[in-house]
Amino acid sequence: MKKILISFFSLLLINTSCNQDDLEKLNINPQAINEIDMNFLFTSAQLGTASGGDRGDNRYIDWRTNMGMFAHAIQHIANVGGGIAPGDKYSDNAEVNSAPWDFLYNGPLQSLTEVIIQTGPEGFQAGQRANLLQASRILRAYNFMRLTDYYGNIPYSEAMKGKSEGTFFPKFDSQESIYADLLKEVSEATVALSASAPDAGFANADLYYGGDIAKWKKFGNSLLLRMAMRVSNVDAAATTKYATQAISGGLMTSNADITKVDMDLGPSEWTNQNGISRAFADGDGGQPSPLSATLVNWLMTKNDPRLMILSGGVGGVDTVAANQKGLPNGLDTGTLQDFLGKTGANPMEEFSVINPLLLEDDESYVFMNYSEVEFLLAEAAERGIGGASDAAGHYAKGVKAAIQQYDLYDASFVVSDEVADAYIAANPYNGLESIGEQMWVSKFFNWWEAWADWKRTGFPKLTPVNYLGNITNGTIPRKLRIPNSELSTNPDNFQSGATLPNEYTTRVWWDVK
Repeated sequence: MKKILISFFSLLLINTSCNQDDLEKLNINPQAINEIDMNFLFTSAQLGTASGGDRGDNRYIDWRTNMGMFAHAIQHIANVGGGIAPGDKYSDNAEVNSAPWDFLYNGPLQSLTEVIIQTGPEGFQAGQRANLLQASRILRAYNFMRLTDYYGNIPYSEAMKGKSEGTFFPKFDSQESIYADLLKEVSEATVALSASAPDAGFANADLYYGGDIAKWKKFGNSLLLRMAMRVSNVDAAATTKYATQAISGGLMTSNADITKVDMDLGPSEWTNQNGISRAFADGDGGQPSPLSATLVNWLMTKNDPRLMILSGGVGGVDTVAANQKGLPNGLDTGTLQDFLGKTGANPMEEFSVINPLLLEDDESYVFMNYSEVEFLLAEAAERGIGGASDAAGHYAKGVKAAIQQYDLYDASFVVSDEVADAYIAANPYNGLESIGEQMWVSKFFNWWEAWADWKRTGFPKLTPVNYLGNITNGTIPRKLRIPNSELSTNPDNFQSGATLPNEYTTRVWWDVK
């Protein structure tokens, strides 16, 4: 004990003789990371935008919301039971509602906000990561657009400020004000991108374009056009302003400009693989949803070359185009029996299933196709927006690009110019409905966007189901519910600012069709 006490007082004397700087040095852990690489956070956010891979479960948000709600609601796939499919019969599912909220706020938006702070004027990398800053602004706007299209009014101006400003219960902003700021952000950031700006490491960090600023500018302007057209039924002035800027600034011009992440088999299946593929794979997700009769019948009626690209055959066996058969939405095991006239039927054997060549675990995850840009230009030209012209010409380019965009999944999906041109000749431009239908079919896998397009344009003219006990009275869902976690932790701001009533049938600000 004496030896311990002597040692203690000796150390105390030594410590009291140290100056303040020495004491501060003693409190620094030399093993600690003092600066997080902003390039790493950006890469993580790009990956997280694809299925929420930065949260360690790349299947979650796609399986529950993109597939479970939207793919069924817009009638690309159908389900008789099993898996996650509230969009098929308009039922409720808490995880479907909470998945985007939890994964986007706590994943990519968190990382992107930090990158913007630290590469902005007051950050520790101010002036050193110019293009990283602007690309982060664009991707942040992309993810906030997703959230507000899902829920309507959401926390935006005060969101992500718990650490920086101590705002743990943010107010809800109106969707109108959110879109005004998103349009401004994408507009400014796209203009500010520069190939001559200092930005060490951006090329290696960028999973989308490998640091190619010209392609980033095309993506930024194309996203700006999408946003401008999204509000075209409610804010003509904003649509005109930003559509004009997007068109003059330079848009995607070919399928080489597609915005995507090339996924991989490793090192982690939960992070690096395609979450949509995993959710459909037997033994992994195993979502039992064949192609919808609405989609298959539409493709067959038009003799569409995409039929046997999207379909892997009836039961995955019969690949004769004329034999393809889609499952009607809204059936259960009992009504399926009546529909087929037999018992014990397995819908994955009786109907056309998704082509397995589209569902390999290392498939690319696509965010925006070039074909969408041409369809938006065709619509803008038809409606006299933004100086666009030649609606029929843009329509033809969009259809051709959409037909030929699947070779990134497999070389066998190449469609020749001759086949594509013959299809366009047989299915010529016929106004807004033809644009809406072609955009709908072109967004297979990107179902949340197909759902938003359908709400905005009214095309295609889908026939809702009216399954017994559905909670929308036979109406296709138009909004997700704000999750219960937000209702319980931020009740005052929810009641005063959310898009109410908090139901699937409530329309968001721009949804007026």
